[in-house]
Amino acid sequence: MKYFIYTRKSSESEDRQILSIEAQLRELRDLAEKEQLEIAASFEEAKTAKEPGRIVFAEMLAAVERGEAQGILSWHPDRLARNSVDGGRIIHLLDTGALQSLKFSSFWFESTPQGKFMLNIAFGQSKYYVDNLSENVKRGIRQKLRRGEWPALAPVGYINNLKTKRIEVDSSRAPLVRKAFRLFASGEHSLRTLAKELKEFGLRSHKGNALSISSVQRMLCNPVYYGMITRKGELYDGKHEPIISKILFDEVQAVIAGRARKKRKRKHEYLFSGLMFCEQCTCAITAERQKGHVYYRCTKKKGTCDEKYLREETLLEQIREIVEQVTLPESWAENMLAELDREKKQNTSSNRAAVRSLEQERTSIEAKLDTLLDLHLEGGIDRSVYVQKKNKFLNRKQDIDQKIKESAQKGNDRLEPIRELILSSQDAKKYRSDSHKQELPTFLKKIGSNWVLQNRAARYEARKGWRALRQRPNCSDWLGRRDSNPRMHGPKPCALPLGDSPLVKKNVRKNRNLLLSTSQRVNLSRKRNYQKMPYVPYFS
Repeated sequence: MKYFIYTRKSSESEDRQILSIEAQLRELRDLAEKEQLEIAASFEEAKTAKEPGRIVFAEMLAAVERGEAQGILSWHPDRLARNSVDGGRIIHLLDTGALQSLKFSSFWFESTPQGKFMLNIAFGQSKYYVDNLSENVKRGIRQKLRRGEWPALAPVGYINNLKTKRIEVDSSRAPLVRKAFRLFASGEHSLRTLAKELKEFGLRSHKGNALSISSVQRMLCNPVYYGMITRKGELYDGKHEPIISKILFDEVQAVIAGRARKKRKRKHEYLFSGLMFCEQCTCAITAERQKGHVYYRCTKKKGTCDEKYLREETLLEQIREIVEQVTLPESWAENMLAELDREKKQNTSSNRAAVRSLEQERTSIEAKLDTLLDLHLEGGIDRSVYVQKKNKFLNRKQDIDQKIKESAQKGNDRLEPIRELILSSQDAKKYRSDSHKQELPTFLKKIGSNWVLQNRAARYEARKGWRALRQRPNCSDWLGRRDSNPRMHGPKPCALPLGDSPLVKKNVRKNRNLLLSTSQRVNLSRKRNYQKMPYVPYFS
């Protein structure tokens, strides 16, 4: 009688359970030598037996059916089968006589009704063990999720702490992950170009491999980076330190949702191509090179436009004049930043009140989450509705936590965008030089929208904040006051974006009253008093 030796390990990874196969082979060869068994061939496999479909196992049974061997030598019945299908095939081969003997190092078997019954029980125990093990693992994962712990290998940007069983921020990879989110949120990169950039930056997986396009996409859509854990569509509040803010994560998701098609690769790259449209026919402005110079013109696809060519040097001069309009002088920027610092200190009390309001809303959301869980456990709502409502509440709670954290770090959040605007305007002077010429299109999209070409001149709509900076030449000082002796048809006074500063409001009212004559002030006062008087009918 000839025997096949069959050895198996559960893990398909080459670096795990390496000694398992060697130990099984050594024990089984010693057993064959001890009982003087003839070995026809040996079969080795690295795959779980929880489900049917093992290729090497099927090849061995096919060889048994062909009569190449009449017995199987294995370490234990659970090496042969942990599911009902493979176990039933072994029993069927014993019933038909194609398989006459089974020998194990740690199990006794004879081809008798009692032996087959005990073998069937061993297969059932093996199936029960793997099923029970799966339930225990799932229960442990659910408990980890309730505690806010990441239940698997840490994602890129984090490392596993074996002592605390939690994930911690990887000091070397986390800045690159944060940079990846910021680059993609700018809208200047696709998934392919971002993956290429991250490869050049040196971002690697835990195995040292460069991130593929699908890995980059999974990273950008993973809420773990702003402090949440998702499992089968359900969100859990994580206890780990976030790498990015939820605001940045939402911006990335908006870019992903709005990316309907791939950007067509241009054959020639020109500085201002793709920036402007024609004012007359709304067609795109294209560029072409003629006699060593670059000219911008309307595509004239509608055939109703007579817009002429514009040379790039002329357009560049116009663009630099626009940049000059929104560039703040150093003295103005310093005074405005100092005023922001003073106002930030004055608004500390109002900021604390806002934080208390946010904390009350967070407490209310936590109470709603508890009520929602009770309804789900009592069967009042379906699981799909429960997951949807829970995710909504958790996202809102995360927004509140982010606002409270930013409020504690920055103080008055209302003034931070103004500070960034002032710093950006102060830094805009670098775009006057040719060394930063390539960065001009990005800056132009930042300060305005709806860029058009009209009568060989660039026009645009300034964004909020930059609109006031564009009127800076009409102001006499950094507080936004106009000349004390204005002309009848002179420029209108402008107000620089200092928010709701009481000092600015006071100066505006003060200077407005100074511009009025004595008779105008008297008439204005009478008008106000008349508006406050109660209505009295004439025939009363």
